[in-house]
Amino acid sequence: MGLIKAALGSVGGVLADQWKENFYCDALDNNILVAKGQRQQSLHGRSSNTSGENIITNGSTIVVNNGQCAIIVDQGKVAELAAEPGQYTYDQGSEPSIFTDGAGLSEKIALVFEQIGRRFAYGGAPGKDQRVYYFSLREITGNKYGTPSPIPFRVVDANIGLDVDISIRCFGTYSYKIVNPILFYTNVCGNVTDTFDRSQIDAQLKSELQTALQPAFAQLSGMGIRYSALPAHTMEIADALNDILDKKWGELRGIEVVSFGISNVNASEEDEKMIKELQRNATFRDPSMAGAHLVGAQAAAMNAAASNANGAAMGFYGMNMAANAGGFNAQNLFAMGQAARQQNQPSSAPRGADDGWTCSKGHAGNRGKFCAECGEPKPAPVGEWTCECGAKNTGKFCQECGKPRPASGEWTCEACGHAGNKGKFCAECGKPRG
Repeated sequence: MGLIKAALGSVGGVLADQWKENFYCDALDNNILVAKGQRQQSLHGRSSNTSGENIITNGSTIVVNNGQCAIIVDQGKVAELAAEPGQYTYDQGSEPSIFTDGAGLSEKIALVFEQIGRRFAYGGAPGKDQRVYYFSLREITGNKYGTPSPIPFRVVDANIGLDVDISIRCFGTYSYKIVNPILFYTNVCGNVTDTFDRSQIDAQLKSELQTALQPAFAQLSGMGIRYSALPAHTMEIADALNDILDKKWGELRGIEVVSFGISNVNASEEDEKMIKELQRNATFRDPSMAGAHLVGAQAAAMNAAASNANGAAMGFYGMNMAANAGGFNAQNLFAMGQAARQQNQPSSAPRGADDGWTCSKGHAGNRGKFCAECGEPKPAPVGEWTCECGAKNTGKFCQECGKPRPASGEWTCEACGHAGNKGKFCAECGKPRG
């Protein structure tokens, strides 16, 4: 008992004389998922089916169009399946068969077919109830969704060390398709009188999809994708949803998500303000950026002081008090930024330049503060000076606190440590001022 391709089994008009009914299905629109096959009596009047509506006479033909899949149900069990476009002949004497090119159908369909069971023969005669159903294999588009309540989303930004949970809302459309008609018939629609349309299942699918959005978004946030960039990663979201919904949709109903579109996604006003503030503050880790911000703030303060209701003098007095309490000025911040950039620049010294230092007696290769052979202390670099904070510097500004190198006044000898020198040479050892 099975289906035989009519193009392969016909021999002249002999087989044509055996066709009793012709089952077909008109084009299924985007709202119809399943439709019962329509029976058309033979034009030649050869039909001998007198057993009732739900009986398929031996030799009847079944036509399958593009984008459709036909199944034959015998006594409530799926017996045959055909997803290849063409015309088939129903033959009670052949084995149960599956015709499919695999396009848009699950690879597990043959296994499911075996698990449900094959059609029974009743002494070579048809059973009491046989039906033909047609399933739409097209992509079912235009399914709207929206998050009724905010969904948690983890925002990770390794550049600034940000790791915080926020709440987002999104809405858009998604599409799905039937990839295993046997599962869909067995667990969803069953025997239908006429048609089974999308409105009968869309509410359930929408609810389950919205529930699956939270773990799907968690997978994307773990990849470092920001919530504002979600519309650019709809393919990844569709894959994540299929992974999460595989048991409920794939293994239970035989459907899967094809595409997922996001029309809009946004966080709460409070969360967006917090993220922007954290990102802005993170840029001030660069002293130059902090200095530029301070200059802008000082300019704004000067404008406000000039328009002070109690007089410009009082406004500038308050501004100066705030500047003195700040601890840093823009010049110090710019100096610190310059020193940091100089330290981060790659060295232009030739290969082998960092081979240590040589003492006055010719012992080379020393890397510590004293000569490894004679114990002579390492000579201080030319131009090195010690800041008030204790840091040793060679430039015009201290690389630790940003203070400028003192132009005059007492200084401490770097060679012997003698303090209180006022001239160009150390009063104790005669070394020139660095």
